[in-house]
Amino acid sequence: MIGLHDLNKISDYEWEIPRSFREDMRVPVRIFATRKLLEAVMDDRSLEQAVNTATLPGLVGHVLVMPDMHQGYGFPIGGVAATRYPEGVISPGGIGYDINCGVRLLASQIFYDEVQEHLAALASALNHYCPSGVGTKGHVRVTDAELAQVCREGSNWALKQGYATEADLRRTEENGRLEGADPAKVSKRARERGRAQIGTLGAGNHFIEVDLIEHIYDAQAAQAMGLQEGNIAVQIHCGSRGFGHQICTDYVQEFQRAIHRYHIQLPDRELACAPLSSPEGQNYLAAMRSAANYAFANRQVLAYFARKAFEEVLGGKVQHWQLFQVYDIAHNMGKIETHLVEGEEIKVCVHRKGATRAFGPGFEGLPPEYRKIGQPVLVPGSMGTASWVLVGTETSMARSFGSSCHGAGRVMSRAQAKKKIWGEDLRASLEAKGIHVKAGSMAGLAEEAPEAYKDVDDVVQTVCGAGIARKVARLVPVAVIKG
Repeated sequence: MIGLHDLNKISDYEWEIPRSFREDMRVPVRIFATRKLLEAVMDDRSLEQAVNTATLPGLVGHVLVMPDMHQGYGFPIGGVAATRYPEGVISPGGIGYDINCGVRLLASQIFYDEVQEHLAALASALNHYCPSGVGTKGHVRVTDAELAQVCREGSNWALKQGYATEADLRRTEENGRLEGADPAKVSKRARERGRAQIGTLGAGNHFIEVDLIEHIYDAQAAQAMGLQEGNIAVQIHCGSRGFGHQICTDYVQEFQRAIHRYHIQLPDRELACAPLSSPEGQNYLAAMRSAANYAFANRQVLAYFARKAFEEVLGGKVQHWQLFQVYDIAHNMGKIETHLVEGEEIKVCVHRKGATRAFGPGFEGLPPEYRKIGQPVLVPGSMGTASWVLVGTETSMARSFGSSCHGAGRVMSRAQAKKKIWGEDLRASLEAKGIHVKAGSMAGLAEEAPEAYKDVDDVVQTVCGAGIARKVARLVPVAVIKG
């Protein structure tokens, strides 16, 4: 077990486990956290998993851990690791089972006072149009050939089908499409799971939330994004559903055989990996990109139906009821990027698992209106608490491979939460605070109780204190839809 005495304190927001901590480490582990947040994870294996991650072949710089860290599969959730391309390895555990799980933020010119009396109806309409729950099927069904188009085209497929606007794509990471996707590298079982789930939320910590923009911290950035204090916004948090989960499952099994073929020694079989240049590595990249594009399309279709719900409930009752896209960004992804490492500009595969890309000002991949302010970083909180809009910084490019946190981070497992929290009581508590709740099950609601998570304000203060993100706006929920 790793203790605080094993860490070197760099600042109030930054710690390090040196490479000398264990002889098989290839790079140090850099942790963005306060002492309070570190103490909250001492009972799980997240720091041990970060040290194990630091043994992967081809790593450069540091393995990074964000303040919302908690134990995951192989890698800690909140982990970032970069391997040299193409000499290094890629590990599905460093990207996660829900490939391209991410967040989309839609904003409006609707004042909260205008919509308050319609929130119950709005929650019901969103719950109807945006199905949630395990194995749920959506309003959009595709054939195998159409699914292949989704895999290759991502949000551009949704645009062709009338579910998106050009502005939506411009304000989506990578314009909603990763190049290099190949649906031929996706198993039949994954395709079967994916055909009926486009436009669905799923379960777990996925949600749609109607939020009040409570406070603006950076007027220039907020104006560029169209965020105004007192207005209503909508968050959509979900990923690639059973499609991405099956792809990860398939390739974890394949890679657990591949490590023997490539004579890779690992301290944890959950870190199963393959050389990026190998057939197995290239096949996984192509399949992962297919799942990423599926997830971009999935959130785009959900945005279309969220707009439909707003039109149905608010059309003719509220002026300017339309929702416009602020940004859509992933937090479970493997990306080939170029970064400056120890003075050398090198191409790397950045694994971000429960971590959000947070590129600084000037990045050409951003829409023109965001290039001066940096990449929007969307940080949803636990249900019933605040969420944040941040932007990336030049410091994040220099110190965290352009990465920041992705949420609050669990401190209680789902099983523990269900034992300690009664779903009906939680719903009553949330509704007493004026938060309308639609949930598929009370057990699922209990799993995501605020008590099961760290304080998102503490997490955000940490990344901003460390300089790898900057505050733009704080949002609070007024309606929550969960599976």
